[in-house]
Amino acid sequence: MNTQLFARAIGSIGQEALQRAELERRLYAIQPAPEVHFDGRDGRPIPRDETQDKTARAHQAGVNSIAVDRFEGRYLVSGGADASIKLWDLEQRENVQQDHINQPAATVKKSPSTHQYGITHVSFYPFDSQAFLSSSYDHSLKMYATETMAVSATFDLDSVVYSHSLSQIADHLLVACATQHSAVRLVDLRSGASTHSLAGHQRSVLSVAWSPHEEFVLASGSSDGTVRLWDIRRSANSLGVLDMDDAVGIVGEDGLGKNARTRNQGKAHKDAVNGVVWTDDGKFFVTAGHDERVRVWDMSTGANALSHFGPIIKNSHLSTLLPLLVPSHVLAAGKQVMFYPNPKEILMFGLFEGTLLKRLRVPGARTAVTQEKVGQMNLRNRTTALSWRAGDAGFLSAHSDGAIRAWLPRMQEDAQVEDEEAELADGSENENRKRKREALDEIFKDLTKQKITFT
Repeated sequence: MNTQLFARAIGSIGQEALQRAELERRLYAIQPAPEVHFDGRDGRPIPRDETQDKTARAHQAGVNSIAVDRFEGRYLVSGGADASIKLWDLEQRENVQQDHINQPAATVKKSPSTHQYGITHVSFYPFDSQAFLSSSYDHSLKMYATETMAVSATFDLDSVVYSHSLSQIADHLLVACATQHSAVRLVDLRSGASTHSLAGHQRSVLSVAWSPHEEFVLASGSSDGTVRLWDIRRSANSLGVLDMDDAVGIVGEDGLGKNARTRNQGKAHKDAVNGVVWTDDGKFFVTAGHDERVRVWDMSTGANALSHFGPIIKNSHLSTLLPLLVPSHVLAAGKQVMFYPNPKEILMFGLFEGTLLKRLRVPGARTAVTQEKVGQMNLRNRTTALSWRAGDAGFLSAHSDGAIRAWLPRMQEDAQVEDEEAELADGSENENRKRKREALDEIFKDLTKQKITFT
């Protein structure tokens, strides 16, 4: 860091390059932050046994989805397997050097007007953090006002809604929904109606994502192993499919896809595709499947970029599982980093090379226990969702054991400060002990100097 500051001082690098270098340095220093806790108990005691640690639970039955608002990075919304939704203020923490327990700022509990079954996906309204969306196993998509946590709109889609997506750039307010049905459902927030469906998949749709640069282009992944691209303006909506066996792509007349034919055959994965996500520049696309593979696609041609992440990828649950792509402004040009949520660890990869950069083990991973009158239900612990926090060079993770965990950069200088504070604390404790010993010694000496007379 001192070298970069010197380079900035003599004018060899600009302010933007210095900022990017510092953000990248902090990115590679990310570690678990066990001092940050999310406790959603509302004052209720939790039974503990010898196999459990003291990690706080945000949702008693497990956390299925989380989202951080992309404007301030201040608010976090979480959806639980118990149908509850909680809003958290991430700026409650005043001293970053001390343990802090986050309490929910507001809670939506199960009621006739809210979700009846577990939450599958939550997301903030992309243009304003004053609203958020949630989908559920109860076949519905709901919109909430953040300030009041009241339901603003409800859409019944007649099948399980695994995930949803709302474009961050489009003028239209169409929510794409991945449901148990084989067609992608589009819900119009303006009219309050389910406008139409995009048919093409043969089995249920598990994940959807709008393009960050083309407002009418949508991608979807299905349990039939296909990934389809759609242009919702066209009568024949499908733009084609991605083929894992095609490393060349459809180049077209200009080598970039102009007037190219449409590919309608091929699979992106050998099994279900439950995660699709775009890089923020829209040039590349990432998919995750039950074949325990993550694939990267060049979206100028639709070619498989052949990034290989090795045999450590795990993915077997039907719910949506989205890799976390680090925003491009954090990294130098041409670089891209991906965090992948493995069951009890989070893997950090170089996206294009497939290089494993770091394995972050989830601290205190355990089996979830829910409080029920009929008994206890044990769930295999897994990481269910990741969400980047703007301005923090860190992220949050959701887990089926009920915990939300923070991952923050721990720089060498931070470790030095902590060590110095620990030494000071130890020094003060030793000084107190020394004074107590001296006082006891004085008392003992006084007692031994006194003459004792036996009669």
